[in-house]
Amino acid sequence: MMPYSPSGLFPSGRPPRPTYREPHPITGAGVAAGAAGTVAWLVLFGLLGRSLAGYAWWTLLAGVLAWLAALVLVRYGDRGAAAGIAIVTSGGWSIAAAAVVTRWVTSGDWPLW
Repeated sequence: MMPYSPSGLFPSGRPPRPTYREPHPITGAGVAAGAAGTVAWLVLFGLLGRSLAGYAWWTLLAGVLAWLAALVLVRYGDRGAAAGIAIVTSGGWSIAAAAVVTRWVTSGDWPLW
């Protein structure tokens, strides 16, 4: 009788290789929740401004506070929500910057001072 040699297709009794899992996986629902909350946050702060300069400064402050919340979420909470916050905050800052630059180009006067 010939000795049996395993082909490798079937388990040989060795312990399985370790599987590493993300402790806080990113989900689409988390990203959407973070994005929706940040949109509401930026809109509420943007409405506090009575002029373009006020809108820009309030949006900048709201974005800084949102990014601080995102940093806390990255470390201790939902990384998907943190990603949604970062994405929407950068978009909100881009809109505010475009509005400031447009006013600056059309009037020739820097609107933030």
